[in-house]
Amino acid sequence: MSEDLRYPIGKFDKSTEITPELKRQFINEISDLPDKLKASVKDLSDEQLDTPYRPAGWTVRQTVHHVADSHLNSLIRFKLALTEDAPTIRPYFEDRWAELKDSFLPIEHSIKIIEGLHHRWTTVLNSMSDEDFQRKLVHPETGEWTLAGMLALYSWHGKHHTAHITKLRERNGW
Repeated sequence: MSEDLRYPIGKFDKSTEITPELKRQFINEISDLPDKLKASVKDLSDEQLDTPYRPAGWTVRQTVHHVADSHLNSLIRFKLALTEDAPTIRPYFEDRWAELKDSFLPIEHSIKIIEGLHHRWTTVLNSMSDEDFQRKLVHPETGEWTLAGMLALYSWHGKHHTAHITKLRERNGW
């Protein structure tokens, strides 16, 4: 069976039970993402950064910018759910965002965003109570989520896109 280049670590499983141990692991993974993402793109040339991680996929550059966009949205969603009762969040067209001019800038801009954002996000996550993680938000396309579920999703999301880059490097011998 050939590797599914779209899901190098497998698809996200929304049904995973979030134990206290998993919650701690997910927070650590969100905290560690900036360093892991930076390591995944270390010493890549512009030509390599402009290589799609799969046929008809985003380039490495677009992927890094997407992580910044997505995780900015996630922190805002966490804050909305922590300060409002089950807010309905606004989805966005990530594929269209990846075509905007800022997705072609040097990746250092988004790496800096991810570093600061993840520091702030981890601070919020570490301050949350068990009850806070049970707070809910509503995504118009995917339904109701607890913040524990969102934590699991975004831990997976960072590893998912980092693996897109590291697997491309392995396949291309970079």
